[in-house]
Amino acid sequence: MILEVFSGKQFNEEFLVDADKSISHRCAIFSLLTNGENIIKNYLRAEDTLNSLEIAKKLGAKIEDNGDVIKIIAPKKIKEADDVLYCGNSGTTIRIYSGLLAGVDGFFVLTGDEYLRRRPMKRISAPLISIGAKIDGRENANLAPLSIRGGKLKSFKYESKIASAQVKSAMILAALNTNDISTYIEPFLSRDHTERMLKGMGADIECKMENGKWRVNIAPLKEKLNPLNITVPNDPSSAFFFAVAAAITNSTAIIKNVTLNQTRIEAYKVLEKMGATIEYILKEDKYEPIGDIVVKGNQLQAVEVSNNIPWLIDELPALAMAMAVAHGKSIVRGAKELRVKESDRIKAVVENLKKCGVEAKEFEDGYEIIGGDVKSALIDSFGDHRIAMSFAILGILSGMKIQQAECINTSFPNFFKLLSKVAKYRIMDVD
Repeated sequence: MILEVFSGKQFNEEFLVDADKSISHRCAIFSLLTNGENIIKNYLRAEDTLNSLEIAKKLGAKIEDNGDVIKIIAPKKIKEADDVLYCGNSGTTIRIYSGLLAGVDGFFVLTGDEYLRRRPMKRISAPLISIGAKIDGRENANLAPLSIRGGKLKSFKYESKIASAQVKSAMILAALNTNDISTYIEPFLSRDHTERMLKGMGADIECKMENGKWRVNIAPLKEKLNPLNITVPNDPSSAFFFAVAAAITNSTAIIKNVTLNQTRIEAYKVLEKMGATIEYILKEDKYEPIGDIVVKGNQLQAVEVSNNIPWLIDELPALAMAMAVAHGKSIVRGAKELRVKESDRIKAVVENLKKCGVEAKEFEDGYEIIGGDVKSALIDSFGDHRIAMSFAILGILSGMKIQQAECINTSFPNFFKLLSKVAKYRIMDVD
């Protein structure tokens, strides 16, 4: 389908975005390690997170969903699925489940849609194989489908060359099924929902910064974890699209009930550096710090971004829309990870901005954007939900048409309703 966005106007609106995708995935997956009934409120009902839930069911969990609360009753033992485990478009699902299932007796096959099947999996298969996992797939276990013959794994000390929450999560789950304490080290703290949640569920995990690197010590499970009782906070990554909308239109966005975890709000900090006024209002702090974010737009200035990249990698496409209208030359470096997301996001951002009349240049690990006037264009989303939504937001200024916009439903089904608060749009089906 094609999404056509018409130019909008200034606004002062509240945004109650969908539940956090990263935490919702983990609720479904981690519930399999517990000893009873997991109570999950505000679970994200998007295609990808529902796939994670369906996989849990195929592995033996019983799911009860009354529309408000999801109950996941853990199986006594994770069972072999009698079918392929479909992960949709979600790298989080396939990579984290791989870490879990590598240490479970049985045979499992994980796959996804055409985009997921192109994404690199050796980043998790290689370290898992090094500790005894039996994993195979196309291109020597680099591309899905992945087949896993699970079993007991060896404890390890593994130092990753990249800061990746997905790799870290896979290895932490694998470590729970070893015979001794394992250590995972990454060069920079990536998103830490896995550590927070598993510790809250009773896992013996110690985290610390040592010599500038993030170190996680994981003891194997002696008994099952405590069930979850959690209200999933709303997703600051999803909300960031509307933060950018406020910033580029001199408007005000009040973003409700999102996680304020430092590893999730770095993009807002960059937007502050560009000139937006942002206030963070903490309301509670149990599994995650939760509160509101108020964003007020202003004249934006160019910015250079090369620090804390793992904390804002998903928001960089939306941030590029702010850079497209900021005064001066913005530069993003150290973000090569963008090349292996749902699309090559460096290529997608630069090529589409050029269509909009914005000067942009690719680097291997980022891009340069010279802010200016934006014109309407026909955008290729490359089947990537974040590219589609980012350019929809830019369309508030000049109008925009986005191809393959159906990909938005994989992560943010409520996007269209919230978009209607700031601009008119229409959806056109394409044969």
